[in-house]
Parts: sequence; structure tokens; C-alpha cells
Amino acid sequence: MAKAESHAEGQQHPIGIYLKIWALLFVLSAFSYLVDFYHVEGYLRWFLILLFMVLKAGLIISVFMHMMWERLSLIYTIFLPPLLVMVFVLLMTYEANYIFATREVFFPTGP
Repeated sequence: MAKAESHAEGQQHPIGIYLKIWALLFVLSAFSYLVDFYHVEGYLRWFLILLFMVLKAGLIISVFMHMMWERLSLIYTIFLPPLLVMVFVLLMTYEANYIFATREVFFPTGP
């Protein structure tokens, strides 16, 4: 019984870290809101929105889903496949642009 109790104590994290992360998430959400409030336009708007989104998701995954305290192999197992999917989507986007440009050369639509 003493072994089970010591295991439960070893898995607890201080509440202060959760409160700090909660406050940081609140600040990042406020920054995300301010992007729309100040009518930031163009690529800067999308860059800032995506940056704040990734930062908030990273904080939630690392602290609230306890990834910060996991082994590196488990972290790679969870994060590497979505990262590779994003790389493949980026490569397919470049290939699609090439195909559309090639079609325009060989099959012109205009006069």
C-alpha cells in the first residue's frame, strides 16, 4: 500500500504551473483578439493568428496533456506524423501549382 501512495505523490505537479499557463493562454488569446480589433490585414494577420494558435496549442499539449513530462520517444510518436503530413501537403501544393502552370502552357484557355 505504501508503494501505491508514493506512486500517486510522484505524479502530482504544483498547481502554480497550471495557473501560470492559464494566465499565459489568456494573454495569447487577448493578443489574438487584438489582431482583429486593430484590423491587421494581409499575410501579417494570418501569420499572427497562426502563431498564437500554435503557441496556445503547444502550451495546452505540453502542460495540460502532460507531454512535458513524457519520454522523448512518445513525444516523437505523437508529433512527428502530423508534422510529416504538413510537409507532404506543402509539397503537394507546390506540385499542384506546377501542374496548373504546365496546363496553361500546353492548353491555353484564352485567345
